[in-house]
Amino acid sequence: MSGATAAAPPASRRREYLAALALTALGAVALLAASAQVWVSARVDLAGDLAPVAVELSAADLVPAVSALGWAALAALAALVATGGAARRLVGLLVALLGVGVLGAVATGLRSSALADAALRAVTAEGTLGALTVAWTWPVVATVGAVLLCAAGVLTLVRGTAWPAMSSRYDRHSAPRATRTGTPAELWRSLDSGADPTDENAEPKER
Repeated sequence: MSGATAAAPPASRRREYLAALALTALGAVALLAASAQVWVSARVDLAGDLAPVAVELSAADLVPAVSALGWAALAALAALVATGGAARRLVGLLVALLGVGVLGAVATGLRSSALADAALRAVTAEGTLGALTVAWTWPVVATVGAVLLCAAGVLTLVRGTAWPAMSSRYDRHSAPRATRTGTPAELWRSLDSGADPTDENAEPKER
């Protein structure tokens, strides 16, 4: 696998890298967007002559992990850019696990028993659940975001070591220039003559 990775053309590696970044970003945005919406509307019938109470439950009420994992995915996006090699593969594994975590949280939070319990907890008086409606658009958006994170994580885990790394690019440009070789006495004479001993092309100035 490593030989195939190394043999991939630079343009193909760059496309894979950008695809992983885009999938991670889209997955994180989908989770954060879905977490702010109402997922469930319910009616709770109260005991006695009290009027029924309308209840709206957001992702924060049902699956608070969606928002937290969305922010974690954004942090992982920055880590994908900043790392390289084996460290980037570890980030890819983390991104995939974030997606799996969201899928598990959504599946658990949308169980009928969990929805009923959440609706009844939202009212202060005792009552029974009269009706419940799930706005499936936002759970689906969160699920799609989780799938995107899984895809980005797997892609990074398999191919990430061949992608360009920001750290190596900056290290290359920020590396100090080679100093002129010579004895300490020769370097001192260069300084005394007004030449820059770190500039290989500099000539001593006539005094």
